[in-house]
Amino acid sequence: MEEECGVLGIYSPKGGCEVSNLAYLGLHALQHRGQESAGICVNQQGEFKLHKDMGLVTNVFDEEKLLELTGEMAIGHVRYSTTGSSLLANAQPILVNCSKGDLALAHNGNLVNSAEMKVNLENQGSIFHSTLDTEVIAHLVARSFKDDIIEAFIHSLQQLKGAFSIVAMTEESLIAARDPHGFRPLSIGKLGEKYVVASETCAFDIIGAELIRDVEPGEIIVINEDGIRSLNYSEPKPHTFCVFEFIYFARPDSIIGGQNVHLARRAMGRQLAREIDQEVDLVVPVPSSGISAALGYAEESGVPYEKGILRNRYVGRTFIQPTQEIRDLKVRIKLNPVKEIIEGKKVLLIDDSIVRGTTSKQIIRMVKEVGAKEVHMAISSPPVTDPCYYGLDTSRRQELIAAQKSIDEICEHIGADSLHYLTQEGLLNSINADNYGFCTSCFDGNYHVQVGTGKFALE
Repeated sequence: MEEECGVLGIYSPKGGCEVSNLAYLGLHALQHRGQESAGICVNQQGEFKLHKDMGLVTNVFDEEKLLELTGEMAIGHVRYSTTGSSLLANAQPILVNCSKGDLALAHNGNLVNSAEMKVNLENQGSIFHSTLDTEVIAHLVARSFKDDIIEAFIHSLQQLKGAFSIVAMTEESLIAARDPHGFRPLSIGKLGEKYVVASETCAFDIIGAELIRDVEPGEIIVINEDGIRSLNYSEPKPHTFCVFEFIYFARPDSIIGGQNVHLARRAMGRQLAREIDQEVDLVVPVPSSGISAALGYAEESGVPYEKGILRNRYVGRTFIQPTQEIRDLKVRIKLNPVKEIIEGKKVLLIDDSIVRGTTSKQIIRMVKEVGAKEVHMAISSPPVTDPCYYGLDTSRRQELIAAQKSIDEICEHIGADSLHYLTQEGLLNSINADNYGFCTSCFDGNYHVQVGTGKFALE
């Protein structure tokens, strides 16, 4: 499963280079959400300065560059491309100038009506320099009939369909907004007199900020010298938070809807142990995404937990490289089974999901090669049978193994002795997020926002 992006914004009344340093640290905490490009834009008394490039946060920024980025506000972004090519032109934030003033934008999610809106905007004379949904939003703001830039921003949000969590800067204000369904996470924190908004609360932890609350679906937050104010730009809609944030995307130490992600995943593992009955000697997580669920499974079942597969911490996630051949190679570079733990044992491997099946097949083969007597697999989520159009890179049904094969056929394909999935009911019962409804479209095909019609229909 491949991720979307991470966004962050900081407002500091005293200004200086501190905002860029805090943004750097916050983006470093969000690095798991995107590893292709990184960027920070600062605002010093209405003057904007932007630096972005391809690569990890630590590669894009150094001390000299951070010292140049001074101001009272900053927004930052780390990217993994779910739409658009992996090019510098698609790195964020983006900075635009229009008659309403300068505007910087960074976006996490996926707009299902972006293609249609882009055609309409081009017919009106707009020229696009990237393939980003973010640039569509910028053009909507520039062409809005509203003269005030905040009102124009709100008017633009009301035209968007799909998933979006946005941080933005005008010459005077820091802005944060979530789509009316709340597909993607966005939280507000405070550090002294400074306000921080970020995709995940782990970004607050690294800089010592205190979590205030989540940005609500359909809410826009405006922060400036007058303080912080909240506006609702949309009528209430069903809350459909992406359940894969709890399953895989969010960092285990983040808090979403009042629920710690690690504890939610551990509860999924306990529920998995209640739902299946498989005689094994060891519970072994597929690192790192299977660790929390494997701990829960071992606690509930009484089967010993062992770190039977070790992960090379210096290798990035396998999805960074676009070709399947490189993915295949990087599985072996990244994961190494421990023969002394596994040999002669009936092993239950626990992972968060199976999307294409390639990685699971290689891991099972490696575990058998070091002498496992049997290799069973348990997944702490239901089968991924349907594409996601709201910010995950699974938009082609033919790439999803569970859309093409039965569970028994998947088991045979990956070479497991048995294969078990957590039920959807069991998954949702494991998550105790406050007042959250969930998007489970990748499991059941129940899409909460129409994904296009006619020539703009998504496959």
